[in-house]
Amino acid sequence: MAPLDLSPADFRILAHQLSDFTADYLDSLPNLPAFPSNLSGEAVNHLFTMEVPLAPMGEHAFDPLADIFALARPNSPRFFGYVFGSGLPIGALGDFAASVLNQNVTAWRSGPSAVTIEHTVVRWLADAVGCHGFSGSLTGGGSQANLMGLCMAREAKAPANEHGTQGGVIYCSDEAHMSMPKAAMMLGLGQKNVRRIPVNDRFQMDLAELRAAIERDLREGNRPIAVVASAGTVSTGSIDPLPEIADICAEHSLWLHVDGAYGALAALAAPEKFVALNRADSISLDPHKWLYQPAGCGCLLFRDPSAARRAFSHTEDYARTLSADPIESFAFFEESMELSRPFRALKIWLSLRYFGLRAFQQRITEDLRLAKVLADAISAEPQLELLAPVELSAVCFRFLRSGAHLDRLNLATLERVTQRGKVYLSNATIRGQFALRACIVNHRSTEGDVLAVVSEVLQAANEVSA
Repeated sequence: MAPLDLSPADFRILAHQLSDFTADYLDSLPNLPAFPSNLSGEAVNHLFTMEVPLAPMGEHAFDPLADIFALARPNSPRFFGYVFGSGLPIGALGDFAASVLNQNVTAWRSGPSAVTIEHTVVRWLADAVGCHGFSGSLTGGGSQANLMGLCMAREAKAPANEHGTQGGVIYCSDEAHMSMPKAAMMLGLGQKNVRRIPVNDRFQMDLAELRAAIERDLREGNRPIAVVASAGTVSTGSIDPLPEIADICAEHSLWLHVDGAYGALAALAAPEKFVALNRADSISLDPHKWLYQPAGCGCLLFRDPSAARRAFSHTEDYARTLSADPIESFAFFEESMELSRPFRALKIWLSLRYFGLRAFQQRITEDLRLAKVLADAISAEPQLELLAPVELSAVCFRFLRSGAHLDRLNLATLERVTQRGKVYLSNATIRGQFALRACIVNHRSTEGDVLAVVSEVLQAANEVSA
């Protein structure tokens, strides 16, 4: 047998073993800690930092899987940190099948079925969020989708592909995701050309401030090119006033990009929160958040495919498509920054076919309800204080104690909550105050799980104070 060959019989044995192992793990999830206890960088390094083996280890290569899973952050129903989906097992099976098939989903000729399924999934996603007729592609995540959307904006309003950047100003709120200034850096616009617009009392972009900033730049001879509206900010889940921002963009001929990586898929359950989303030029959204897919699956939707081709089309002769058929000649590399691309769509396609779209609508509705349940429980507890309105599923709050330095106390409380391992929270800064933050985008979470946040924070805070 050749050095890298694996017989079908051996593959079947290993696949069955891995299937049993992961099924046992999924069965144990509700009883696992939300974060592994007594975890240290030194311990993890000791287990996994090693020299590459020169001789084959065979099936013993899989021996450390138990340690890898034990020292990972599990997809517990009580994990409420960041904005991170819970990883549907159907999606994992899709990833497995896609890896075995191993298609390069860069053009129809290199992956006919995969390209067709990705087109189908993108259409499903666009229709689901009220953007019928939009095109797009799947990406590695929301940051890549935001970068690509702003690249399209730059090329539409201040073309740079031929002669280099001419500059240009991008507007977003103080609450916008950190991928916006990073995108400006990578696009050659520079962070100084990102105008951070103040927010109102609901953490939405202030429209008067946006207008004033645009008009000031025009007076000073600068070149406004795009407004980034948030459809679910990462800290509080606030949604910028999309209809009014769309009007401002139309008035000044600016590109409207909506960062919906966190929130846009909530349009399945609460479309009234996303009126005018379909007026955007480009939209990012993340199936690996609120479609509960395994990580590595974002999406960029756009109104005009020709704008994507202006931004990304550059084909050398070796990649030239020979077919004249409009279906068979399609290439994602003409509308995307990627050349080699994995088969991301299969896991979404299988998940939506297996459960049906209505099941996802129901689960997102439940996540929104659970966030309100948690917010009500916090409001009812005299020792806790909500720090922001709950627009989607992010709940920001803090522990109160008279005479205490509240930022230090809440930081210590968060550290203690993590050590206890019953629930997992993240943090945010809300108007300069350190906040505890729970974000519910988890198909496994129950009302009991979210209510455990209150009891755990109170217990941890009392232990810290003692």
